[in-house]
Amino acid sequence: MTGPQRRRPSRAETRRRIIDAATAVFARQGIAATSLNDIAAEAGLTKGAVYSNFTGRDDLVLTIMEEHMVERMDRATTVFAELADLDEATTEAGARLLAGIDSDATWHRLLLEYWGLAMRNPTVHSGLAERRARLRDAVTAAISKAAALHGVDLPLAPEHLAVVVLALSNGLAVERGVDPSAVPPTLFGDVLKLLVTPRA
Repeated sequence: MTGPQRRRPSRAETRRRIIDAATAVFARQGIAATSLNDIAAEAGLTKGAVYSNFTGRDDLVLTIMEEHMVERMDRATTVFAELADLDEATTEAGARLLAGIDSDATWHRLLLEYWGLAMRNPTVHSGLAERRARLRDAVTAAISKAAALHGVDLPLAPEHLAVVVLALSNGLAVERGVDPSAVPPTLFGDVLKLLVTPRA
């Protein structure tokens, strides 16, 4: 008599397993020193299973980066629907974004490493540029929605504000990683307030 059959993991579960394994290995070894064999071993899967879900290491890196940034921006921008006061909402959005920087410092190190790789490899550069464009579009949409909710006439076009917010996030992550005391807890929110203050 055979025992109960084990349920086969769904494709989504396998994909999640690979992403989590890749994140762990990248954090330990860096991107350049990590192979798909390393990731497969960490996930307890075959290399073929990794290839059936991702086209390669670059696809995995970009998926992880996009997932992290979209999740962080979603956490920050939803506050504009939760709080009616624009000043309070902007302060809270900045606090959430800075908290994300602190809780996910490894991700920012990986982004910097991958940016360096992209500057030397046209193929990697193309993939990174495509994903960053999608991220800018998502942030632009969130900014436009928040401005509409609060009746704000933004001082810059939403797509330009999106670039600034992403650059601010990356820049503050670098500075806070080098010297946490140089980036006060309220700094992100304070700068966001300047960016969303309507024209006089």
